[in-house]
Amino acid sequence: MFTIITVLVFFVCILMILIVLVQNSKGGGLASNFSSANQVMGVRKTTDFLEKGTWTLAGALLVLCILASAFIPRGGAEVEGSMLQEKIEETPESFMGNFPTAAPAAEETTAE
Repeated sequence: MFTIITVLVFFVCILMILIVLVQNSKGGGLASNFSSANQVMGVRKTTDFLEKGTWTLAGALLVLCILASAFIPRGGAEVEGSMLQEKIEETPESFMGNFPTAAPAAEETTAE
């Protein structure tokens, strides 16, 4: 399920990038080119459609991100532990007892 949601998030992001690039900026963008080619929808309707599409995709992205965080695979009881921890537990006590637990104290010499 997490993989499906991740693919959907990626798809929504690509669509959002495309819609934002098509929108009319202050100096005129790609939306002005579309308005002259299509006389059924005017410039105003094209702008409204792109703005609604942007908000819809932003909302969808928000919902998908929240869903993705809910479906993140967790370790839980299925994970047995790390290999290092297993090696430590398998080490016999007799081997571990051969090492000193602390460094020997340095001999104090007095200068006479």
